[in-house]
Formats: sequence, C-alpha cells, structure tokens
Amino acid sequence: MRVGLTQMDIVWEDKEKNMVKAEKLMEQAAGQKVDLLVFPEMTLTGFTMDTVLAGEEMLFSPTLRFFKDASRKYHMAMAFGYVEDFGGEYYNKLMIVSDGRIVYDYDKIHPFTYGQEGEHYIGGHEVKSVLLKDMELSGFVCYDLRFPEVFQAVSEHADMILVIANWPKERMLHWETLLRARAIENQCYMIGVNRTGKGNGLEYGESSMAFDPMGDRLTKAHSKSELMVVDVEPERVRDIRKRFPFKADRQMELYEEFYTKHIKETAAGA
Repeated sequence: MRVGLTQMDIVWEDKEKNMVKAEKLMEQAAGQKVDLLVFPEMTLTGFTMDTVLAGEEMLFSPTLRFFKDASRKYHMAMAFGYVEDFGGEYYNKLMIVSDGRIVYDYDKIHPFTYGQEGEHYIGGHEVKSVLLKDMELSGFVCYDLRFPEVFQAVSEHADMILVIANWPKERMLHWETLLRARAIENQCYMIGVNRTGKGNGLEYGESSMAFDPMGDRLTKAHSKSELMVVDVEPERVRDIRKRFPFKADRQMELYEEFYTKHIKETAAGA
C-alpha cells in the first residue's frame, strides 16, 4: 500500500479555504498513485473549541460529503478529522472513506484535558480496525498517542496505526519519540500526520512522519514538503513478528491483576 502523509497549514476555522488546500494535496497524491491519503486532526478547522462552528451532523455533513466525493474522484482512500454534532454532544473524530463510503469511524478516546478539550468534547469508548488493501489498520487522534495501552490492544491485529494530530511545536520531541516507541513496542507501521503553520496562537512545525515495525524512520526529517509518500507492506510486519515474537511474552493477566489490586487498595484507603 502507498500512503500519503500531508503537512497541511490549516487556515484557522475556515472550512472552505481548507477544502481548497486539501484538494490540491489530493491532486498531488493522485499523481503519485497514493492508495491512502492522511490528513491532520480537525482537518478543515484546526483544533478549535468552537463546537458550534466545527460540529456537523453526520447525515448532513459538508465535510463528509467533500471527502466522500473526493475519494471517488481520485480513486483513493482518505483519512481525515472532523467534529460530529450528535444531538448537541460533540466528538473529535478520525474518519476513513473509500470509494465514497465510510469504512472507519473513530471517536477520540482521550480528550486533551490540559487544553480544555474535555469541557467541549465527549471521549469515545471503542477501539477499531479496518482491512484496507490487505493492510489491517487502526487509527487514533493526537493526545491518544500518550496512552500505550490502546495501541497494544489494536496491534494484536493491526499492521499499521495512524495518528492524526494538531501537536504543537514546543512538544515535538514527545511526538516523535512516542511515535517511534509505538512502532517498536507494537511491531507495526506508525503513521503520524500533523498540521503546520499557526492556529489560535500556537505554532506547529513540519512533523508528519512514518516509522516501520523496527522503529526505523521512513520519511525525511524536517521535510518542508506538503506531501510525503511511503510504501508499507503487511508481509514485513508478519515477518518481524515471526522472527522476534516478543508480544507473545506479554503477561496481560498479571498486569491486569496488579492494576485491579492497586485500584481496590487506593479506593479502600480513600
């Protein structure tokens, strides 16, 4: 599978201008025969807490319609972020569309408390995966990257994991380190797609990147390109896991027993 990683300078809270930017990247990706094009978190607005502006009902969503139509036009799957308005409750979502259909629909599990996201958005409660062109893939959103347990859960099956983000430049060391760590500990491809430019007083650097199942970087560091392309192979994931099967040595029951015991002791001492 050929994956396109965008580095999009999102215009703050302007969906129409960002559609124009996204379409140009789609045209470039189609010219390079990309199978899956990945955009950053809240692709058409930036990381806004204005849920009224950003939120869209799924059935009538112009953002979904835009990406569905584009997936048919350019004959490629697309992963992107948008905000769903579900009866007045708002969800920060990662969606994947292919051939005009939604094939992956994920609600960000961990709202970013430090940035007041939890005051505006509801956290999700489900991890998911989808088979796309012989690749079993899963995806998360930004702050989810700091919680390795959910990555361990999906990597029982996933060959590749996407993380779409609006991750500020000042914490870029964490972004790169955690992406590489998730690739190594889960023995899978990690695709991290971040925005660039400025939004709401924050600065974002060129930092979309991909790692293979050994933690080797597949993309050029500090590239200024708005689009980077990598080829991923499910056979490489299976070969590495077969030759170095350390995931089989994880002691899940022991970890869960310790965690449960600790929770009970903490509650009893409260």
